[in-house]
Amino acid sequence: MSTATAPTGTTAPRTERVEVRPVTLPRVLRSEWVKLRSLRSTWITLLVAVIAMVGIGWAVGAATNSHWSSIGADERAVFEPINRSLIGVNLAQLAVGVLGVLLISGEYATGMVRATFGAVPTRLPVLWAKAALYAVVVFVVMTPAALVAFLGGQHFLASHGTTLSAPHAAASVVGVGLYLTLVGIFALALGFLLRSTAGGIAALVAILLVIPGIGQVLPASWRAHTLPYLPGEAGASLFSPRPEDPHALSAGAGGLVLLLWVVAALAAAAVVLRRRDV
Repeated sequence: MSTATAPTGTTAPRTERVEVRPVTLPRVLRSEWVKLRSLRSTWITLLVAVIAMVGIGWAVGAATNSHWSSIGADERAVFEPINRSLIGVNLAQLAVGVLGVLLISGEYATGMVRATFGAVPTRLPVLWAKAALYAVVVFVVMTPAALVAFLGGQHFLASHGTTLSAPHAAASVVGVGLYLTLVGIFALALGFLLRSTAGGIAALVAILLVIPGIGQVLPASWRAHTLPYLPGEAGASLFSPRPEDPHALSAGAGGLVLLLWVVAALAAAAVVLRRRDV
C-alpha cells in the first residue's frame, strides 16, 4: 500500500520575455492590411462595386443596341459609346465611398479604435496607412473592372460601339480607376472627421449627388462658376470624353480639383485626429 505525498515546494512563476518593437509605418501598414482583408464587409462592398461597374455597363450597352432604331437623330448626334459602357461608375462610387467610411467608422462603433491608437499613440500613421492601402486596393480592383465594363459594353453595342484604341477610350478607363480611388480616400477622410457611419455616408451622398442636383436650380452664370468645381463634377472629367456640361473642366484640371478636395479632407482629418480624444 502506497501513500500520496504532498508537494513540498512551490513552483516558480513562469515568465516570458516579449520583444517590444518600435512603431514604424511598415508595421502599421501590415496591421491595417490584416484588418482590411479580414473584414467581410470589405469583400462584399468591393464585389458590389465591381458588379455595378460591369453589370450596368453591359446592360446599358445591350439595351442601347436593341433600341437603336427608336433613338432620335438629336440623341444619335451626341451619342458617346465610351460613356455608355462606363456609366456604372455612378453606382460604383457609392459602394467604394461606403467602404471608405466604414474602414474607420466601424472601429469607432466597436471600440476597436482604442486598441488601434493604443498601439499607435501618434495616430497619424494610422490615417496614412489606411489611405495608402485603400488607394491601392481600389485602383487595383476597379481599373480592371472598368476595362471589363468597357470591353463588354462595346461588344453589346455591336456596330455602334468603339475600340480601346479609339481616342480617349484607354484614358477614360484609367480615369475611372483614378476617380474611384480619389472618391474612396475622400470618403475615408469623412469617416475620420465625423466618426460615424451614418454621418459619413450621408455627407458623402450629399456632396456627390444632392448638392450638384440642387445646384441645377441656380442661375446659369452661377452654375458655370460653381458646379464644375464640386468633387463629383470635377472628377467626372477624368473619364468623360464628351461631358454633358459645356462648362466642364478638362481631364487634367478636373483631376487636379478633385485631388485638392481629397488633400483638404485628409488635412482636416489629420488635424481633428490629433486634437480629439478617442
